[in-house]
Amino acid sequence: MDPVVHFEIPYEDRERIARFYQSVFGWELQLLGEEMGNYVVATTAQSDAKAGEPAGAINGGFYPRKSDWPAQYPSVVIAVKDIAAAMAAISSAGGEVLGEPMDIPGIGRYVSFFDTERNRLSALQPLPMAGK
Repeated sequence: MDPVVHFEIPYEDRERIARFYQSVFGWELQLLGEEMGNYVVATTAQSDAKAGEPAGAINGGFYPRKSDWPAQYPSVVIAVKDIAAAMAAISSAGGEVLGEPMDIPGIGRYVSFFDTERNRLSALQPLPMAGK
């Protein structure tokens, strides 16, 4: 079973969106630089190095809205073991893969897709964790 591991929400003003989620929900937000696409990492739950995150808790992030990207809505990211196999399965099941996978430094390979109802989601093949 492939778990939901992350959420994403587009923004037009990153300082504004960071202030909103920090002040309303107390999330810890890290504004990354241009080398990471001006992404904002959102920590919604503290993790315990031994136990991992609380059951069912996920963290996420915010990305800049871009005029040439399709379907920029809040979405979830699903961890997969093999991004190529997941892309093939998405297409075989009637979904639509949106472009080619991209490498996210230090994170893994990522691609967005539409499900059969035209909901935009993403798949992520995480890099192996250090020491595993």
